Amino acid sequence: MNIVILANRDLASNYALNLLLPQLSQHNVSVFLSAKVGGNGRKPAELVTLSFFEQKLLNQLLSPLLEKLSSHRGYKSFAQMSSILVSPVEALNAINSPEGLAKISALQPDLVLSIRYGSILKQDVLGLPRLGVLNLHSGVLPDYRGVMATFWAMLNDEKKIGTSLHYIVDAGIDTGRIVAQSHVDVEADKSYLWHVLQLYVEGVALLIEAISTLALGENLSTTEQSGGQYFSFPNVQDLQKFQNKGLSLVKEDELIAFITEHYL
Repeated sequence: MNIVILANRDLASNYALNLLLPQLSQHNVSVFLSAKVGGNGRKPAELVTLSFFEQKLLNQLLSPLLEKLSSHRGYKSFAQMSSILVSPVEALNAINSPEGLAKISALQPDLVLSIRYGSILKQDVLGLPRLGVLNLHSGVLPDYRGVMATFWAMLNDEKKIGTSLHYIVDAGIDTGRIVAQSHVDVEADKSYLWHVLQLYVEGVALLIEAISTLALGENLSTTEQSGGQYFSFPNVQDLQKFQNKGLSLVKEDELIAFITEHYL
């Protein structure tokens, strides 16, 4: 199949792609990246710090290092993934523009996959792939639609977090029919970012299973969503409540251990 993957230029997306791409060698795969999720408004200092660890650490420090290593057996930077793709990984923020539509249409996609992609897909894009668009949402639907679902689940004292694989059929955010879900236990002494990264082993497995089913010409079983709640980025008060519970957005020692295990 011709598969287009839309992801975000961050650590969790990179990790997910490193898990996913080796399993798609029999398909023609293209990858496009958004620069970020959310607008350009001013963010609380805690979210700026989180953005450093989620994005700048990977894009400005780790990736250049990986690309200079003469022998490297760990996970790849986005640029290093290009060797197993139809074409080099490409930035694409304005996917709904005529230029963006032309790029995707030219690939004649059978299936589009979204993993943390930063733009809402409009109908012209959604109509391109013959098998539809699947989104791997990093939250349990329908209870946690929107951004930073894991943060809100931890703030609400949920015992489990998870991912939801669902179809995107319109511009509604995280509202399409659910294909499958995975769950991970919350560990109170671990950070938000640690929990987000834990989601993708089982989450990517859901994607692989769905792709295999579609490749056989079979339909995916789905469940309609109802109810739920939409969450946006936390404000200063939300972040303070998170901290007051003894929770943290990121712990440097966890991230060092993660990068050492998977990338170095």
